[in-house]
Amino acid sequence: MAEPTPPPSSIELLLDPDAEAAVRAEWDALAARGMSSLAGHTSASNRPHVTLVARVALASPPPGALAGIPSFPLTLGAPLLFGSGERRVLARSIVPSAELIGLRETLLAAVGSGDDAPHTAPGEWMPHVALSRRLRVADLPAALEVLGGDIRARADTVRHWDPGTAMITLLAELRQP
Repeated sequence: MAEPTPPPSSIELLLDPDAEAAVRAEWDALAARGMSSLAGHTSASNRPHVTLVARVALASPPPGALAGIPSFPLTLGAPLLFGSGERRVLARSIVPSAELIGLRETLLAAVGSGDDAPHTAPGEWMPHVALSRRLRVADLPAALEVLGGDIRARADTVRHWDPGTAMITLLAELRQP
């Protein structure tokens, strides 16, 4: 019998407190209507974020690899769906910017190549912030009714999340301009 594959760890970009509160309000609005929502996941590791890279056995970048990177604006835009079947991931798209792409390129250079999860592999990365992991397709019209317009955010912090050890490691606090 083959051993199960451990879950991938990820390096994530966190949002400023106001943007995080706006996303959490959307999580809460979905939950209040009885729909799947990340509001139900109350672990301290569950924060609105943009996954920059995810893979099994992902090492943290060397100390200082992300030092001096300034905070930059982000726009959480139109909703999108991932997956297939009756249940899907509902997320907000992230409008790509030169700063976001540059941060990701710096990070990938620091951690080296590896067996990236499909949604974070080079050429396949779709930056987003998840709202629901198992939204029923039939609930999509009602879900869209509770989402507001674009959310203006600032990139705030980069962290490494390892679900195998339940460890969160702060990698960089992006300096304010």
